[in-house]
Amino acid sequence: MGVIRREDFIFALGYEGDVAVVDGRSRGKYRRYTAVKLAEEGLFKPAVCAAVYDEDKDALEKVLEIYNHKAASPVPSVDELKRTLGVTEVPPGITKVNIY
Repeated sequence: MGVIRREDFIFALGYEGDVAVVDGRSRGKYRRYTAVKLAEEGLFKPAVCAAVYDEDKDALEKVLEIYNHKAASPVPSVDELKRTLGVTEVPPGITKVNIY
């Protein structure tokens, strides 16, 4: 069972079985950013993914705060933000990454 690397999870566009499809350009540019820094850049899905991967609840709350400050339609909770952006958990069993 493979474990996807942080920078691949953050910039995954989707999954096909055990393969992660990753945005290589964004990964190269933003791979070292923290969840909060990604949110400040307006990269909310990667920000949530980073905080989920890092298991950082404080960062998730800060990302929510930044999102609600910038969004036309604020959301009431971290769970709602995760649902809105389609982020659940780090998928188990990823054995290959395709970079696009």
